[in-house]
Amino acid sequence: MTVDFTRPVPPDAPLPHRKVLRQWLLPLSAKATTLALVLLLVDWLLLAAAIAGTVLLQPAWAKLMCGLAAGFVIGRLFIIGHDACHQSLTPHRTLNKWIGRIAFLPSLTPYSLWDIGHNVVHHGYTNLKGFDFVWAPYTREEFAALSPGQRLLGRIYRSGWTPGLYYMVEIWWKRMFFPNRRHMPTSRPMFLLDNLLVSAFGLFWAAGLVATALATGQSVTVLLLTGWVAPFLFWCAMIGFVVYVHHTHTAVSWHEERGAWSRAQPFVSTTVHLTFPPAIGGLLHHIMEHTAHHVDMGIPLYRLRQAQATLEKMLPGRIVVQRFSWRWYFETARRCKLYDFTRRCWTDYAGRATSEPLGA
Repeated sequence: MTVDFTRPVPPDAPLPHRKVLRQWLLPLSAKATTLALVLLLVDWLLLAAAIAGTVLLQPAWAKLMCGLAAGFVIGRLFIIGHDACHQSLTPHRTLNKWIGRIAFLPSLTPYSLWDIGHNVVHHGYTNLKGFDFVWAPYTREEFAALSPGQRLLGRIYRSGWTPGLYYMVEIWWKRMFFPNRRHMPTSRPMFLLDNLLVSAFGLFWAAGLVATALATGQSVTVLLLTGWVAPFLFWCAMIGFVVYVHHTHTAVSWHEERGAWSRAQPFVSTTVHLTFPPAIGGLLHHIMEHTAHHVDMGIPLYRLRQAQATLEKMLPGRIVVQRFSWRWYFETARRCKLYDFTRRCWTDYAGRATSEPLGA
């Protein structure tokens, strides 16, 4: 069957090559420096306002609300830095690196280590077991071989209640914040410099709050908890949740054999477009339009919504589109515990299939 790739591709036709998909998105790959800088400035001003609220407001609950709002803005800044790290934010490579580092500071994310773990590993080998480490599921045999403490931790991670704990421990602490050789065998001077940069920023942030508390007669503990700890913990919960829902779904497969993984066109088949009301999508800088991002990492965040719409129009029935609800989220967490690579399905801890087996 001959397929006209200038029109929507029938569901029973072969999936076009990635080059074809990127050709569809080419008009949306233009980058705007001024817009990028405005987005960065606005989010830094929002963060400053939220942190100021933790200082100026008197009730502890109001301080906490401002701290949580600061955590959300840290997530927005991180998305900007994420685009800059992909070199998709502006047309200037050096400027992108500086924007990325500046945007990553509040989340204490070392730019160069995120670049390796995310751009090289995660995007290069999405949902390929043994390569992509982000939310990689255990098999039943692997889970049984863990120590009791490791099994308990695995259950906590996949309970649906603690995505932030998973991110903070398994990704940030182990693989980014001064990682050891087990988790980062390669050592580069830039890794150390970026870690020292974010550490200095974190200490400066905390010291500023301590000094402000002493100068204004406020509780140092309360101000640190609401103006420093709460924003970071909220940020971890936010990114842990986002990464989980991007690639965990009963219709999304994992692979353990590289050839089969490559044939499955993983840039389409391993991602989820989680839909929200338009206002929420905009607040998240459209990071949930995730299929388009994996098809072409060069699409800037301010054009992802149009890119995602183009893909879904041209590939009807191919892309996993899920309307978000907490019911769906916790049902997914209940069903997606372990993975059976032979049957290609998700299972519970007893090995019972909880998604449609796709066969060998």
